[in-house]
Amino acid sequence: MRKWLFVPPMLFLSLALLPAVMAETQLSGDALAENVANTNISENIFDQALFQPEQDNRTVLCSCEACDTPCGVGCICGDNCQYDGGCGCLTSRCPLNGLIKPSDRCFDDFISPMINFVHFEDPRTVTEIRPIFVHQNVPGRLGPGAIPAGGSVQLYAMHFRAALTDRLSLVGVKDGYIVDKTGGTLDNLLDDGWAAVTAGLKYNLVRDVCKGRLVTVGANYELPVGSQRALQDVGDGEFHLYITLGQRLLCGDAHFLTSFGYRVPVNDNLQTTSVHWSNHIDFRLTEKTYIFTEVAWWHWTDDATNGTALGVAGQDLFNLSASNVAGNDLVTQSVGVKFKPCRSTEIGIAYEFPLTDFEDIIEDRFIVDLIFRY
Repeated sequence: MRKWLFVPPMLFLSLALLPAVMAETQLSGDALAENVANTNISENIFDQALFQPEQDNRTVLCSCEACDTPCGVGCICGDNCQYDGGCGCLTSRCPLNGLIKPSDRCFDDFISPMINFVHFEDPRTVTEIRPIFVHQNVPGRLGPGAIPAGGSVQLYAMHFRAALTDRLSLVGVKDGYIVDKTGGTLDNLLDDGWAAVTAGLKYNLVRDVCKGRLVTVGANYELPVGSQRALQDVGDGEFHLYITLGQRLLCGDAHFLTSFGYRVPVNDNLQTTSVHWSNHIDFRLTEKTYIFTEVAWWHWTDDATNGTALGVAGQDLFNLSASNVAGNDLVTQSVGVKFKPCRSTEIGIAYEFPLTDFEDIIEDRFIVDLIFRY
């Protein structure tokens, strides 16, 4: 049994933060409007404003003329604690074609997660494109039947996100091309081809700049339009329902993200059903450099009724037609580094490996991503 390096502290941190974050959802729209009215500033300006600390460690709202200057998080850390992300107003850039809004700039000190890259969604409202390269080595034997495999699978993908309002976003993930370099029996089942197209919407329920807290819910649908030879066009597609949370820590020098999701196929005769829980914690080493570690847990709740006894389901990249995976648990961990040359760009690299004896189809994985944010 492998040693679970970072699992206990990350799980405890997630459980500790969850009640506090969910309590924020009780803030009604009327209460928010009343708070804004007390500042004599409209709700629109409230969402766009720059926060700076007062002497009593509370925050005040500043005009948009202060856009793109550093802002403090005095409500958390006091006057001496500053972060350089900048809390500029949302309208500092014009909407693209009058429809797509710029990213929310009040959480630019956060970075996006990399583990479970298809389903672990960033809780922020952003407009971005995200090229991703994945190199995944496959175990030599798969499942209880020890199906001969080995080799690797590569994915070249392009994610996108588009802010439609200050809280609603269009999401597109997984879209890309799969390259098969596997061996054994798996090589006879899998070949090069297009990945399935996944799209959906997410909505930001809680956006507390002062406390550095975010809660977002979303739903995606994976269209069965990929290549059958790449094991993508299976069944009638699947839905992914999720909630994702973010919390600023240590005055913006650390951040915690957690997400829980449910994958349910349209046709459960041909695809499996599963839940997943992903966690991310990062620390900022320098103004532009972050290190992070992440843990993801997968649990398969139902088999594909008319599937084959493969013993593996395909983790996040596939949803194989397997008849004997219900009850399986897979836990993986990733470690990595991200570089942010400016607040609208992220460059990340991560190494992921399984912590459980059950490996599904992952021996280990390398991920590289590049984010251009508007």
